[in-house]
Amino acid sequence: MEEKIVKAGGPADHLANERTFLAWIRTSIALMGFGFVIVKFALFVRQFTYIIEPKDATTIGKGYSALIGIIMVAVGAIIAILAYVRYRNIQKQLKNSTFFPSRWLSVFLTIGIVIASILLVIYLWPNIKL
Repeated sequence: MEEKIVKAGGPADHLANERTFLAWIRTSIALMGFGFVIVKFALFVRQFTYIIEPKDATTIGKGYSALIGIIMVAVGAIIAILAYVRYRNIQKQLKNSTFFPSRWLSVFLTIGIVIASILLVIYLWPNIKL
């Protein structure tokens, strides 16, 4: 019977882990920035509507844009935390030569984005005038 030689993660593996972590951090920053822009744009639209028609408050939308922006900022923060946990976990696995790939963070983010996209399409669909 052959014995398997277990090799500890080398510098290239640790650097790849760090690059992946930084890519997740950039993703979380992008989500938080986009959420911030959505909230500020919702505020701009609300103020602009008051300027255009100050007496007719019914033209102001439901105000879900600000909520969507806040949720995106929160999701960005959660992704940053999960990315750090994943980074530390892989770092320990590389040191102990027990690394096995895990895609749970990618699956979580993909499912979340698909759900958010579907909800946004449902929200925006009535506003489309063909």
